Parts: sequence; structure tokens; C-alpha cells
Amino acid sequence: MGSSRGLTLLSGASGPIRIERDRSIRGQEAYRLVVGHAGIRIAAADDAGLIHGAMTLAQLLSPDGAYGQPVAVPALMIDDAPRFRWRGYLADVARHFQSVETLKKTIDQMAALKLNMLHLHLSDDQGWRVEIRKYPELTRVGAWRTPPTAGGPAAAERYGGYYTQAQLKDLVAYAAARGITIVPEIDLPGHAQAIVASYPELGVFGDHPFVSGDWGVNPYLLDPGPRGIAFVKDVLDELLAIFPGRYIHLGGDEAVKDQWQRSPRIQALMKDKGIADENALQSSLIREFDAYLRARGRRLIGWDEILEGGGLPQSATVMSWQGEKGAIEASRKGHDVVLSPAPVLYLDNLQSWLPDEPPMRPASPPMTLERVYVYDAMPAAIAPEDRGHVLGAQMNAWSEYLTTPDMIWHAAFPRLAAFAEGAWSPKEARNFASFLDRLEPQMQRWRRDAIPAADSAFAVAYQLGGMRSATVTSGEARVALSNQTGHGIIRYTVDGSSPTPASPPYSGPIAIPLGTTIRAVAFGAGGDPLAAPRTFETSVAALLRTDSVTLSACTGGIELRLPITPDATGFAPAFNSNTFDGCLAWRDAPLSVAKAYTISIARLPRNFGLAHAFTKLKAYYPSTSFGELIVRAGGCDGPVVGTFPLPDPAASSNRLRYGGNLPSGTADGDLCMTFTAPVSGPLYAVEQVQLAPER
Repeated sequence: MGSSRGLTLLSGASGPIRIERDRSIRGQEAYRLVVGHAGIRIAAADDAGLIHGAMTLAQLLSPDGAYGQPVAVPALMIDDAPRFRWRGYLADVARHFQSVETLKKTIDQMAALKLNMLHLHLSDDQGWRVEIRKYPELTRVGAWRTPPTAGGPAAAERYGGYYTQAQLKDLVAYAAARGITIVPEIDLPGHAQAIVASYPELGVFGDHPFVSGDWGVNPYLLDPGPRGIAFVKDVLDELLAIFPGRYIHLGGDEAVKDQWQRSPRIQALMKDKGIADENALQSSLIREFDAYLRARGRRLIGWDEILEGGGLPQSATVMSWQGEKGAIEASRKGHDVVLSPAPVLYLDNLQSWLPDEPPMRPASPPMTLERVYVYDAMPAAIAPEDRGHVLGAQMNAWSEYLTTPDMIWHAAFPRLAAFAEGAWSPKEARNFASFLDRLEPQMQRWRRDAIPAADSAFAVAYQLGGMRSATVTSGEARVALSNQTGHGIIRYTVDGSSPTPASPPYSGPIAIPLGTTIRAVAFGAGGDPLAAPRTFETSVAALLRTDSVTLSACTGGIELRLPITPDATGFAPAFNSNTFDGCLAWRDAPLSVAKAYTISIARLPRNFGLAHAFTKLKAYYPSTSFGELIVRAGGCDGPVVGTFPLPDPAASSNRLRYGGNLPSGTADGDLCMTFTAPVSGPLYAVEQVQLAPER
């Protein structure tokens, strides 16, 4: 209560707040909270239940923003227990390292939300993060990578970090004291480039790669023979001494089998063992490691690819990330399952298309707070007789683009709270409008705890009525205001001041003369702002400008919201980009009221492991040494209105600007910008387009 209310409370067997063990309360993690004339009593049969009861009481004692003031708690009795046994959160410390202090702060927030499983993704192509004393090169070499460049000189400093065994044991104890079990993951046989960089003999061909700086799927696999198996068992022995929890995660995902297919040695091994194909070879590894863990009282869990190849031991648990099909199939076969489907439970997906969202994976529509809240972790397609195998669900914060604690927490909160309610509460008891009401004081708690929770669900978004060219011509803008959830009262100003609870409430589209700036905020029931103010400019220059977030890919393909460098620590700049096709478009650009254009571009590292998807890359023939930026009006088949040779990436800035004139009489339409730079080199993105008015 010190942090959430500013009060110091006493507890004890006879004090106003009693916390007691009561064996009559049935159910793992269940608790009872009673508020009456005699005081407040929290009772549970186990430690986890007592922790959950204390967290509920903390929320009851901080229902508003009156920090440091007394609070009245109504008489009540709560009998509560979780719906699911597994209520998890994945921290990807392999792509971007997180300090122990950051993880402890995350654990504190997990405990407040009654989440109970912290999945640590400790290894990947981009880094190995746990000290293994028998294999010191894993942390001397494998924990560090050289960041990729956009064509200039290599980075002066390596990126990385790792945890000592003592640090991890301390973290395990810290989590356990808050009712949370840590599940370590060592990803194999794929995502093994950091292992092979550390010990080339553990790879397939004996070559010596670098620790990868590419996101995605890379080719390096672990040796499936005796050397690789012995290595994994040695690692497991040390992990088991650090992590006392029941589950050990061994990945199994995205292991492209090309190296095994091309190795005579591996093919001979398969023939000797009577293994039919490479998927079956992966299954044989999973079976061996499952038996090794079972013999030591532990359970193997892996991503849903461990179902491929057949023969998965009944004791193995499946974490379903490729939608729900893995959970449906695994539960039908008698395996325990954890639901973690992409994209809805992937926190690295954008939660809105607001212009100030940081780099993340795109989602269309975005993975909003409501979409997370309404997700149900008991798929209807799972037969009633198999539903006992559903342990629960987990949200994953993959960190390719979540480079700092603030970015991680922005992605996680409040969506993790929405998920937590669904994982704890019965489906019939959930109500999104009620959740939003209760979220208001929780947002204040996060602010007091210095957790920069995203306000995307409440932030005001603007929609200009009609075409921009017509607005410029008329001299008046008509603007609609909304927020993602419809929660709160939107209030606005047009005089440059910040909105207050006394500012005019929004009731419909606002008609204003050009040059006016609207500032708007949604206010909650208590008059507190639910989000930071957002602004909308209606100057002619602003109406004739677009930034990266409003651009779209010309064709299909992965669109990403990328940082300027892979390890950038700021929310901005961020660039919408198409990794497969160097073509971007400003849809319905107001070209009819413009005479010229200026295009600001950025050159970014092309650090993507595409595996077999490399065939989807669309290449344009470059007619100059390093390619060009080609600008067309009226769509990508329209007339060329500018061609600009791109400079040598090794000898030029990665922020560039080009400009040209538009032919007289150009009609409104898509402004198409195509980069013909070789796909073997850096990636180009458009940062901003500014049109110059006719007059």
C-alpha cells in the first residue's frame, strides 16, 4: 500500500487486517477476502492464494487517485479462484537483453494481475543469456552480437548481456515469493546460431558463423548426433539446478531443415537409426530430452511444431502459437496445452494505428485492448472430454522491436491486464465496459509505479471529413474525434490551450477554419485524463503532409513498423515498411492542389532472416549504381514525376531528402514511391512526404 495508496498498514493475527492460512478453502490459488466490522481477513490454503488475496485488497484500498488519503472499504466477502492454472507472460531476453531489475519490476506487475508463469526466452540466434559453467563460450561469445548497419561502418560496440546463475537463482526466489514460477526456454534444434557461433562443432557443417543480428528464421541447426545431445543434457543439468519449476521449455519452432537435408553425415545418422525424414529426426530429439527431464521429475514443453514428425511423448506439453490448431490437435491426442496464438496474444503487435505508436509488428486490424479482452483460451473446437488438458494461456512480448523496458511496458500494459482477467475469471463474468471502469484507477497505479502503460485505447484519434484537396480549396476543415474504446468523455480546445474537464465536450464533427489546431483528451468518470493530449493541425502545410504511419505497401507482403536502427532506444522515428517490396504509396494524395513535393527517406538495415520466404522478395532493375527512388503520380502505373539516384550507402547519410515538381493539372490519386536498390543491400523507407501548395 505504500506505493499504491501512500499508506502504512499493520497486519497480524489480531490486527485490523489478518492474513491467515485456512485449509478449508478448496482450490489451488483460491482465497477468501472478508471485510466486516471486525476488520479485514484474507484466508487461503496456500501461499499463492494469500498473495492473490493481498493483491485484491490492495486494489480495494486504492480505488481512486486520492494518494495518501484514507479510504473506506465496503463490507463484502469474495470467494475467488482462477479459471486456468497457467496464466503466463513471455519475456524475450534473447533478442534484446533485459536487466534483472527490469524483470523484477515486471514480476511485481505480474503479481498484481495474478499472473503466475514467467516464461524466459533465454536463447535464440541473436543471443545466449544464461551462464553455463561447462560451456563458458556460450556467454563469452554467444551473448554478444555486432549490430547490422545500413551500409556504413560496423558498429563500434557489441550488443548483449547475460545472467549469472546466482542472478537467476535470486530472480527465481523473487518470483516465487510473489506466487510466480519461472519457466526457462532454450530454443532448439533451430534458432541455434548463437550456440554454433560459440561452439562450431555443435553445428552441422563445422563452419563458424557470427551471432546473428537478423530477426526472423535463420538456417543454423544443432547437431542432432551424440555431440549435440550430450550438450543439451549438460545444459539441462545446470538449468535444473537454477530453475526448480516443473516445466522446461525446449522451443522446437521454426527449425528449417535445410542443413540436415544437405549433410551426408546427418543423412547417414538418420539411415542408421531408421528415421524417415527430418521432422521425425526432430521428434526423436524431443523424445530423448523428454525422457531425460521425466527421469528428473520435470516436464518438457515446446512450441506446437513439436507435434510435427509424430511420436510426441504423452508427457510433453504443447504451447500453441500458430493459431489454435496446435492446441486442438494436441489435446485430442492427450497432451496438455497452453494457448498462445499469434497474433492476438503477441504483445509486439501494434495496438493502434495512432501516429505516435513506436516500432512494432503491424496488425490489421490492430491488436486492440478489446480484442485481447474478448479472446477466450478455451477454443470451441476442443472437445468437452479434452478440455481438461487446457492448462491456460500466455501472452508473449517478443523483443525484436521492443528494445527498452519502456517499450516493453508500453506494449504489455494495459493489454496484459485484459488478458489476465480473461485467464482468471469465468467467461460469463467478464464485461469489457466494466473492465474499462476498473482500468481507470489501475492506469493511475501504473503511473505511480513508473510503468509507462500505453494510453492507445483512450487516446483521441482524428478523421478529416472529405478529400484533403477539397478541404484546402474550401478553407474549412471538418474533423471527427473518437477513441478506440469509446470510453470517457472527449473534451477539446481550438485556442491552443490544453483541454480540462471544463472544456467543451465533443458531440459531433467540428467545423473549423484552416490553420486551427485541435487538442483533445478523453476524461474518465472522476475527471482525470485517460490519455495524453493528441493534436490535429489544419494548416495547409499539415493537410499537404503525410508521415510514415499513413503510408501503405503498394502490394502484399509483410509490413513492419521499423526503428532507425535495430537497437534504437527511442519510440521515434518509426517507419512503415514492406520488407518484400520496396514500393510505398500515399493513398488519395491531394495532388490537384500541389505544385511540388519533397520526400524524406531513411536507409535502414535489412536484417531479416526470411528462410524459404526469400523467394517472395520483389527486385526492381536498377538503372544506376545503387538504385533509384522513382516517384509516380496517379498510382504505380502512373507517369513518372521524378527519378533520384540513390547514393553509395557506405559513404552517405542514412537520412536523405529529394524533391521535384508536379505537372500542371495533376489529379488527386496515389503517390507511388518505388526504391530500386538491390535487395542484397539496405532497406529504404519513406519518412515523410510534403506537398507544396499551388499558391
